[in-house]
Amino acid sequence: MANLGHSLKANTLILPKERKKEMQHIAVIGAGTMGNGIAHVFAQQGFEVVLVDLSAERLEKAVQSIALNLDRQVRKGIISVEEKPGILARINTSTHLENGTRVAELVVEAASEDFAIKRDLFRELDRLCPPSAILATNTSSLSITALASCTKRPEQVIGMHFMNPVPVMKLVEVIRGYSTSDEVCSAVMQLSRQLGKDPVEVNDYPGFIANRILMPMINEAVYALYEGVAGVEEIDTVMRTGMAHPMGPLQLADFIGLDVCLSILRVLQQGFGHPKYAPCPLLVNMVEAGMKGVKSGEGFYTYQRGYKDFEVSSRFKS
Repeated sequence: MANLGHSLKANTLILPKERKKEMQHIAVIGAGTMGNGIAHVFAQQGFEVVLVDLSAERLEKAVQSIALNLDRQVRKGIISVEEKPGILARINTSTHLENGTRVAELVVEAASEDFAIKRDLFRELDRLCPPSAILATNTSSLSITALASCTKRPEQVIGMHFMNPVPVMKLVEVIRGYSTSDEVCSAVMQLSRQLGKDPVEVNDYPGFIANRILMPMINEAVYALYEGVAGVEEIDTVMRTGMAHPMGPLQLADFIGLDVCLSILRVLQQGFGHPKYAPCPLLVNMVEAGMKGVKSGEGFYTYQRGYKDFEVSSRFKS
């Protein structure tokens, strides 16, 4: 396990009295965009964090990304320049799940949005983590109850759906599985507030609230493009200027990842069995062709140097 600096004392979260335990140690599984953002906000609030990923290279990139995001926070006056080293010091990294979770009071899983991957991971976490540890998933659409059923502690499994970019976005959907205890739900709601977030408790249905509403809107925007109702820029302009959205639905889909959007729509379609959730054929074809949005450099827009430098893809220019 690699220490990125000298450890500082973490803030503590005291769980409800029945639990009688202070929460100081957090494990975050997965060093992608969401995982490094989640590690960032926990460390910023004083928790000791272990970021776990199979790839040492991804871990290195994640720490670099966190450092850059901390620099942005310094420039904006959100944190002081003196605070940055302490935040980084509270983040450790590990390529071994057992080493990274052995003292965790809370584990936040942020692996790929694939049920089989998460199922196998939760089985391992259940085996490796302390018996009292809460197991949370950052899934944006998959069943908390189904993941909990893979463990021997279903009452301690919960959804903790952060929004991207995690250091900026205030919302956390806290999702109760069928067996999630009141104590665990209360603890995670309290913890989310301690992170400076605005948690909303929701029940375990496909897509929860955010994606049950958002993904059909994105899908309808793709259908409007597919059917020739309007072009990419026109569709996004209508939603930005007419509906006061900060980002149009097609650009937002690129930012989320077209593959992620497709995966969530399939979860919604399977979960509800309603044709209104059927992914647009254009979205399916784009993902199959490797056009995933910002992460691949092209989606509905092309991206030269990150998501702020973009133009409509030549495929969709008239």
